[in-house]
Amino acid sequence: TGGAGSLAFNRAFNEMFGVTDGFARVEFSGRTDRFILQGGLAEHGIEGGVDQHLTAFTRRYYQLLPESIAQRDGYLMPGFPELLAALRDAGARLGLATGNFSQAATIKLRHYGIDGYFDGGGFGEVSTERADVVAAAIRNVANGAASTDILVVGDTPHDITSALENKVGAVGVATSNFTTEELSSAGAHNVFQDFADWQSATKQLLG
Repeated sequence: TGGAGSLAFNRAFNEMFGVTDGFARVEFSGRTDRFILQGGLAEHGIEGGVDQHLTAFTRRYYQLLPESIAQRDGYLMPGFPELLAALRDAGARLGLATGNFSQAATIKLRHYGIDGYFDGGGFGEVSTERADVVAAAIRNVANGAASTDILVVGDTPHDITSALENKVGAVGVATSNFTTEELSSAGAHNVFQDFADWQSATKQLLG
């Protein structure tokens, strides 16, 4: 989304707490929104913690996010939505295991026209730990599938390690800030540079 999420996050934080660039020292890549918000509150000594401020913060964040998306030059990665359509048509059940708060994920996916491909998932309000989000997605989407039939696809080392912690397949795609080598080093079972060749990727992912 071209950084639209972090832009709206910072705007909401500034409005509520009067802090500009409140998450400058908080890691974003592969982290959950709950982790990021908790980090910002702690960094600036704001009392109350995530649970006290979550409802008010997310309300304003969701209001600001569409405008932030419109201001950024975000775009779908190569191979989308074709890969999603091919996997769905082949009978794969698709879900989200995202650090985004649930409504933020919906706003982003709807903007790019791909919200209809997913059957629920695990989201950033669940936990500060990415592995907990993946566990929630597995419970909500996998429908009792064997762990050997479940794949988590992600573009950060945190995505890969969270899949491994849940004992499911870990697939890396180097479309963000991490290389194929870094994703492999994190333990990915399979790594793609991108999904531009979505036909080949579909075959590999379906095994």
